[in-house]
Parts: sequence; structure tokens; C-alpha cells
Amino acid sequence: MHAGSAYATRVKIVLTPDSFKGSLSAREVARAMTSGIRRVLPDANIVELPIADGGEGTIDALVGTGGRQYPVPVRSASGTPAMAPVAILEDGTGVLEVAAIVGITDPAGMSVPLKNRTTRGVGDGIRALLDRGVKRIYIGLGGSSTSDGGAGMIEALGARLVDANGHPVAPEPGQLDRVHDVDLSGLDVRLAQTEIILLCDVRNPLAGRNGAAAIFGAQKGGSPDQLREIDAAVSHYAKAMEQAFNANAATLEGAGAAGGLGFALLLLGASARNGATVVLGAQDFDRVISNADWHITGEGRSDLQSICGKAPLIAALRASKAGVPTTLISGSVDPDAMHELAHRFAGCFSVTPGPVSLDVAIRNAADFVAHATEQLTRLRFAQTPRSATADRQP
Repeated sequence: MHAGSAYATRVKIVLTPDSFKGSLSAREVARAMTSGIRRVLPDANIVELPIADGGEGTIDALVGTGGRQYPVPVRSASGTPAMAPVAILEDGTGVLEVAAIVGITDPAGMSVPLKNRTTRGVGDGIRALLDRGVKRIYIGLGGSSTSDGGAGMIEALGARLVDANGHPVAPEPGQLDRVHDVDLSGLDVRLAQTEIILLCDVRNPLAGRNGAAAIFGAQKGGSPDQLREIDAAVSHYAKAMEQAFNANAATLEGAGAAGGLGFALLLLGASARNGATVVLGAQDFDRVISNADWHITGEGRSDLQSICGKAPLIAALRASKAGVPTTLISGSVDPDAMHELAHRFAGCFSVTPGPVSLDVAIRNAADFVAHATEQLTRLRFAQTPRSATADRQP
């Protein structure tokens, strides 16, 4: 008898992994999980719902519910020409993913210092959607390599940054301390008739000790001294922006998302929503999970940030409401976060089989995910082998 075959025809398992950044897309993680489960339960009803929370994979997750992707010309964070996907869903909503345009995994964008990277390409992507007649845009803010307060995006959309003498200022973090005025006369008029919804889980303000540069700048390559300079320059620029828009946004939750891109978008009238909540809603997750036996989620690394609105946590909370247990299977799990994670998941596991280099982990990620999922499936649906119990004498 095949292990677990007594369960095979009635077990329903829902998979909602996020991407394992740098190694596997969310869809590839889901496929690897399915492969592992099928080794134990070949006939199980497995539902793959790759998810995202506004970062890498957001377009794929939403287009999976219906819609089309389009490649459009944009500028990378370093200003080099590139192509990036945007999407239009079945209801006409446009989707743009910052990680796909100025992402931290883009070698070209990361090839220049943080003080010289801009979000011009995000403005290019927004204009591409406006050119297609879109009136509502989801913008996923996770995974950016920039810290320009959205200056590049605003310029690409028609605004001008000028110094005290009326001369143009490049929308780079290293130049923003020279901004005296922001001229909005050339701003794309179509923005006024467009609803913009930010998909993110970041609540940080634009600047200060909890701001974009201080909290996220180091992972983008900024040194402590550089980040202090960028923070000061962005704070200076923000005052000119708020004066031009006659609105305040620097201290709002989410202003510090994507290196301050959230700040500029909030000034444009954007609203913010939890990205994972939007994705799971589009996937009709509550209906799908309602009669499931097991729910598996995961991400590249699970740590204390995972309990602050990240996709796996949101999925686990919604599964819990349906009475379905959730197992977390991630690339790595921070031991310091295990206590907090254990309160929210029915088991937290790393896929790595032991001490391995990052290169080995990335190269074998799919196999590691499949093997870990297989073993957890055997544990979850374990049966005592007949040979161990048959004909046993008291």
C-alpha cells in the first residue's frame, strides 16, 4: 500500500507560497511543494495559489486570477533602458510591480551607488498603463533598490525639480538637498482621474530613525554616513513637495515604502492596502480554503518581519478562521523569531537539509522544497506500517 493512500482521495491541500527571492518564483515554489506531496499522496486534491504582498511576484499572482501581461520600456534604477512587465486585469485594473522595474535583484540597477539611483522607471510604467486607458492602478511597492522619495517617478510623470535659481535638479538622492521648488505644471493630467492603490506592508514614515533610509537603506548598499546624508536630503526635498501639492504625507504610514516612493504616491492621492490581502481576495482564498485539510505557505526567509503583515502570515490567519492548520516551509527561519512564529503557524520549517552555502541553496532550491514538503506530508498523514503491528503478541 502506498504511504498515505487511505487519505489520497479525500485530502485537499492548499499551497500559498510567496517567492523565494533570488532562487524561485512563487509559482515554482508551489510546483516543488506539489511534487513533494505527490510522492506521498499521489491523488490528493492540491490547489496552488502562489501569492505576493506587493513585492516580487505580485503581477504573476494577480494575473493568475485573469488578465494579461505586457512588456513596456522603462528605465532601471541606474537609468539604463530596460523592459518590464505591467498587467491589466479582467476588470480593467492595471498592475505595476516596483520590484520588476527598480528591484534590488536587478544587477544593472544596483551597479550604481544608492545616491544615484532613481525611480524614473516607475513613472515610465505608470505612463504606459495610462496610455492603455487604465483608470485604476495597483502598485506593488516591495523589493525596491531606490531611496529617492519618489523624485524620479514624479519627474517621469511631468513634474520638474528646480533649485533656488530655477535650474533643474536631477531626481537623485545625492542631489535632493538642492531642491527649492517642485513645478507641477507639466504633471500628467490623467493622474487626476486615476485611482492609485498601493500594495505594501510597510508602515514607516518617509524620514527619521524609522524612515526609508534608516530602516531599509543598508540592504540596498548604503553605508551609515551615506544614509544619514540621503535622509537629510530627502527630508529637505519632501518639504518642497508638500508645499507644491499643498498636502502633508511625510509622516503618514507607508510614506517610507520603496525608498520613499510611497510618499510621492500618497501626495498623488493614492490609498494604501495590505498587498497580501488584495492578492488573496482576488484569488477567492476564503472560498478555496473553506473545505481544505491542510494549508502550506512559505517565503525565502521567515523572521520577525514575517509577522508584520507579510503574505504567509495573512494567509495563515485567514486559514485559521476557516479551521485549517497552516505549516510554514521557508528557505530559512530565523531562530530568534521562532517563538513568535510558533504562535501563528502549526509548525515552522526550513527547507535546507543542513549547513550549505548560499550558492548550493539557490541552485538546489526546488529539490530542497520538494524533499521538505514530502517529509512533512509523511509526518502529517503518517500511518503505522502494517509490518510493525501485524501478528504482534501481547
